[in-house]
Amino acid sequence: MEWADNRHDRRSARARIWAKCCSWEALKRTFPFMCWLPQYSLHWMQLDIIAGFTVGLTVVPQALAYAEVAELPVEFGLYSSYVGCFVYCLFGTSKDVTLGPTAIMSLLVFVYTSGDVSKAILLAFLSGCIQLAMGILKFGFLLDFISYPVIKAFTSAAAVTIGFSQVKNLLGLKDIPRQFVLQVYETFHKLPSIRLGDAVLGFLCIAFLLALKFMKDHFPRVYRGMPRCYRLCYIIVWVTTTARNAIVVVAAGLVAYSFHVMGLHPFILTGKTAEGLPEFHLPPFSEKTDNRTVSFSEMVQDIGPGLFIIPMMGLLESVAIARAFASQNNYRINTNQELLAIGLTNFLGSFLSAYPVTGSFGRTALNSQTGVYTPAGGILTGLLVLFSLGYLTPLFFYIPKAALAAVIICAVAPMFDLGICKTLWKVKKIDLLPFLATFLVSFWEIQYGILVGILVSMFILCYSVARPKIKVIDPNSVTLMIMSGLSFPSVEYLRDAIYEKVFTDSMLHSVVLDFTHVSVLDYTVVMALCELHHEFQSQGKSLLFSGLQPDILQILLAANFKDFQHPRSMTTANDLYEDGSIQPLLHNDPTVSS
Repeated sequence: MEWADNRHDRRSARARIWAKCCSWEALKRTFPFMCWLPQYSLHWMQLDIIAGFTVGLTVVPQALAYAEVAELPVEFGLYSSYVGCFVYCLFGTSKDVTLGPTAIMSLLVFVYTSGDVSKAILLAFLSGCIQLAMGILKFGFLLDFISYPVIKAFTSAAAVTIGFSQVKNLLGLKDIPRQFVLQVYETFHKLPSIRLGDAVLGFLCIAFLLALKFMKDHFPRVYRGMPRCYRLCYIIVWVTTTARNAIVVVAAGLVAYSFHVMGLHPFILTGKTAEGLPEFHLPPFSEKTDNRTVSFSEMVQDIGPGLFIIPMMGLLESVAIARAFASQNNYRINTNQELLAIGLTNFLGSFLSAYPVTGSFGRTALNSQTGVYTPAGGILTGLLVLFSLGYLTPLFFYIPKAALAAVIICAVAPMFDLGICKTLWKVKKIDLLPFLATFLVSFWEIQYGILVGILVSMFILCYSVARPKIKVIDPNSVTLMIMSGLSFPSVEYLRDAIYEKVFTDSMLHSVVLDFTHVSVLDYTVVMALCELHHEFQSQGKSLLFSGLQPDILQILLAANFKDFQHPRSMTTANDLYEDGSIQPLLHNDPTVSS
């Protein structure tokens, strides 16, 4: 009978768990589109169509340019640009975020794959698996350990690295190494051999892009009552300035085509690209070279630390952008759900020849500025990319690499920000250490920059845990007020502080530990306090605990910490001195500071 009751209880528990997992609230958490789809209206659709079309005009030229950064054929930039548009619509929790190739991710992909298409696709598959696992296991909190100074330093260094890597395409230089220091040296060394056509076209494209951006930032806004002709002019200017990347690329392509028709070749062109949509197939788990077949394990070994760096950077970039725009537009995101969205994008994208993607700050900002209302705006963006792949790829042949370099340089320039150094100096100087470490090391190897920054940040964090601030208060007694939680790294420091105040002077008999600000205590600290208490007793001295929080008191009692005095406040502690329960301290002692 008892066995039957237990079996019934287990069935009931499973039924409750199943009902909870399949409830409407659980479904809405897993598929966030269920929250906004029932209220979707024609007005929302109009806003989403405008935003989706606008972002689509930016995605296509940037995708081509970022594939150049990864040193992959340009069509792979488009292969990587549309899957996230559809996946994020179903699983994303931010109305603004757009997933796709970015400058930083493309640079990292090159670092770990050296332009090998098979490794880039495999890296997308493995990154997606890791990101999905982190989302399912609710590991989003790990991103909280990467500090803001580290992120800013990494993006600033990446902006310089990516921008300078495009100077060779801007000037038509060849045989320039990828290592940053050598790249700078060789670029200046080969300046006499620049191609005049590429240089002129590249600088004209940059000037045109900057002029259009300036126009967009300073053009007067529409207001109610504005004449219709002014409204029409505003729309024309807005479309032109917003689609400036596409306009520059198309214009440069027409110029190159005109010269090509006349039999002149003053520009280095993108060249032939694969036509049509990518086929759906398994990611390459092995790779055939001229002499042999590279196995899956060898490919993974070649990728190396990229298996950690790429997924983490993808999550960091995407979640940071989602949080920023959620705060700006007054809504909340689910970090773990964002991990699922980007993980699923990379996982599915690898079956369609995509390389790793993440959230794009520039396109997300554009999406927000154009008034997108739901993630459905990404559907039109994805359709525009598919249209480009289906019908426009033959035209990519005539796009000059100098024009794509100009697009990249103008896209990454706003990422460079050293003004934060001045703020860090005013707010907390120690935060300059991880910033400078990340920034400088990134010029040596971009993948190690962020690792060094994280390690320095963790060292600073651990040091503050191991060296909690301890104040000496109360002129009538040695009272040590601990200003933070106590963990095992701080044990020796706490002992040394007590020894310095008490055991170095035989005339002092008591010490009070004020735990008013202590909310964290671990087993190692409890054992150390027990040993201190016994040592005080063996030498005829008193150790008094004051201001214990209920949770901390419970921890001490659970550890069989017996015979210790713990008045609730310093007033009670002073009463114990007055009635002789513990021996008073020697007044006017030079070792006691107030």
